[in-house]
This record gives sequence, C-alpha cells and structure tokens, in this order.
Amino acid sequence: MKSALFVVDVQNDFCPGGSLAVAGGDQVVPVINRLLPRFDTVVYTRDWHPANHISFAAQPQFIDQSWPVHCVAGTPGAAFHPGLQVREDAIIVNKATAVAQEAYSAFQGTDLAERLRSLGVDTLYLTGLATDYCVKATARDGLREGFRVLVIRDAVRGVDVPPGSADQALAEMARAGAEIITAAEVK
Repeated sequence: MKSALFVVDVQNDFCPGGSLAVAGGDQVVPVINRLLPRFDTVVYTRDWHPANHISFAAQPQFIDQSWPVHCVAGTPGAAFHPGLQVREDAIIVNKATAVAQEAYSAFQGTDLAERLRSLGVDTLYLTGLATDYCVKATARDGLREGFRVLVIRDAVRGVDVPPGSADQALAEMARAGAEIITAAEVK
C-alpha cells in the first residue's frame, strides 16, 4: 500500500490578496513544494464554483453559505497559487461545482476514494487551505472511507473566524482519528 499527498485548495482567492484570503495562506506553498517529490500520488483539490453558487453572499458572514464570491470556475481567483508546483501526473478534483450545494470535502460527490483504492493508496497526507473547512471535511471523509489520515500542521492554514477555530479544527480531526504531524515527520 502507499500514501498520497493532498494539496487542498491552494488557490489565488484563498491566498493574500484574494477575495477570501486566509492569513498566511501562501506560506504553505514552499512546504508543499518540498514534500511533492516524496509522493508517487498527489491529489490537488480546488473549489470550482459556478458564478451563482449558493455559498456566495452580498454581505458575507464567513460561515457556511455566507462567503464572499470566490474561486469561480475558470477565473484567475480559482487558479492554483502561481508558486505552487502542480504535477502533470496528479489527480485534480474540482469540488462545489453544483449551484445549490456546498462541498468542502474532496470526497463529496466524487469517485476519489475508489480512484485512490485502485492505485493502492491507504494513507493520506493533508496540506492546504483552509484547516477549519476544506481540510477538516476532507480529513473526516477520508477517515470515514477507511484511509489513514495525517494532517501536516505546518502545511495548513485556516480561515480562523472566529479566532481559534483553526486550532479547534485540528483538535477535532485528532479526536476523529487523524494524526497531526509536521512536514519534518513525513516519512
């Protein structure tokens, strides 16, 4: 069996200057780039919203179904961060593509679990944005699908609204069975 590196939503709109910027979101890029050569299987996820997605609000509250317009499919904001190395052999998962449905997890509405199993993957190493939403949902669903899940603490950042929610998300993932490690601990 083998491991897969997940690069969750490292997109322009989630990085500094983006419409839903995560503080320090771009700081995960060099950590991820250093990890990439260690993995045969890499999965990049991205929000790929229609322009009229249910999550968009005129006066966003930074909660479910109340976000600023972000990561509209095909726009510069939805593109991967320019410093992120994107492997040609990677699996790319577009999520939250239906107008009337939120989808934080890479597994929601996709065949990703089956694809990974067909490749012999049993362990997922998670990196990316945002700790308290898409990373957390992907970790939970990965665990439900029977994968071993490790979250690389120094390669994730959270929306952190309210303050402390990113750390709380890490604690929730650990309680659910995910292992929280650092990039230095990746074997």
